[in-house]
Amino acid sequence: MEGVIKRNWEYMCSHDKEKTKILGDKNVDPKCEDSENKFDFSVMSYNILSQDLLEDNSHLYRHCRRPVLHWSFRFPNILKEIKHFDADVLCLQEVQEDHYGAEIRPSLESLGYHCEYKMRTGRKPDGCAICFKHSKFSLLSVNPVEFYRPDISLLDRDNVGLVLLLQPKIPCAASPAICVANTHLLYNPRRGDIKLTQLAMLLAEISSVAHQKDGSFCPIVMCGDFNSVPGSPLYSFIKEGKLNYEGLAIGKVSGQEQSSRGQRILSIPIWPPNLGISQNCVYEVQQVPKVEKTDSDLTQTQLKQTEVLVTAEKLSSNLQHHFSLSSVYSHYFPDTGIPEVTTCHSRSAITVDYIFYSAEKEDVAGHPGAEVALVGGLKLLARLSLLTEQDLWTVNGLPNENNSSDHLPLLAKFRLEL
Repeated sequence: MEGVIKRNWEYMCSHDKEKTKILGDKNVDPKCEDSENKFDFSVMSYNILSQDLLEDNSHLYRHCRRPVLHWSFRFPNILKEIKHFDADVLCLQEVQEDHYGAEIRPSLESLGYHCEYKMRTGRKPDGCAICFKHSKFSLLSVNPVEFYRPDISLLDRDNVGLVLLLQPKIPCAASPAICVANTHLLYNPRRGDIKLTQLAMLLAEISSVAHQKDGSFCPIVMCGDFNSVPGSPLYSFIKEGKLNYEGLAIGKVSGQEQSSRGQRILSIPIWPPNLGISQNCVYEVQQVPKVEKTDSDLTQTQLKQTEVLVTAEKLSSNLQHHFSLSSVYSHYFPDTGIPEVTTCHSRSAITVDYIFYSAEKEDVAGHPGAEVALVGGLKLLARLSLLTEQDLWTVNGLPNENNSSDHLPLLAKFRLEL
């Protein structure tokens, strides 16, 4: 029997420590959590390792004892973990369709979750699921995203995303909706062009779903396996909202591999205009220039101006998005600088899984710790600590006796101030 590694809750604000403890305490009446001016909720992101993918890539699991790789051993462990952490929202990746229908969905429904699922488009029978507690949210909309586009040669991979709009159930207050997105981007380290385009498609859908009547966005939580490491151009684009990709090699986008010798650089633009997504990662409204019928000369001038604008937009190597996203995790242990890892098998131990969220922006002008709430901002209360590669090899890597995926679950507790 291998040892168990303890993962601790890390509380983000010392003065919130006592308040936050309530979340993990089963004996507290849940009504106490959500007073009139706040709504607390927890989110888990977990790549549970599809059994078919495990068997197709058995070379990654040579370090494992055979019995721990059987689904009949793995699923009860995964379910036990989900029960134990009892998150209000689950974003699961590599959810195999037959297992979802027969076991995963019924088990989660019996725990009080409503489940939504989007299967990958090609021959791979797994996909992404978002499950949420009936007691905490009602469902406003379900928006699946397919990254495969038969009309666009670049987009020939079968990855998917899923975007839900959820309404917090609060007895005595009006609350904005919360947009929860889940995805598993392409793995191939050498195809950063496809990864960035898949991300842009997800961001465009989030933008459309999270858009509120007043022009702002509701709070957003974006989870998943992004197959990109911290500090990579793709990661930086998510966090900083901009990326100038001029001269960037396609194998450098995700940072999974060091060498990019002989690789082509990203084309400008990365994706063709007929995708219908702008360089700002929003759906484009095909604009027809308004023309006055009376003056044909004016019409020509207006058309020319329109063409010039479109051409300038196409040739820019700057990508942008309009969200202010922070990462729940900081990716390195503060005391040692050793990297956290979210996945560990025979080939690698790195961070590729994330929970990003609309953050309250810190007031740079004020003294440290003074915060101004951004409209639609979430406050991170706590996170479940991650581990180092060394920690994981003390229990023979992943999967093992107690951890039944090759990824660790990520878990965060948020507060929405109303």
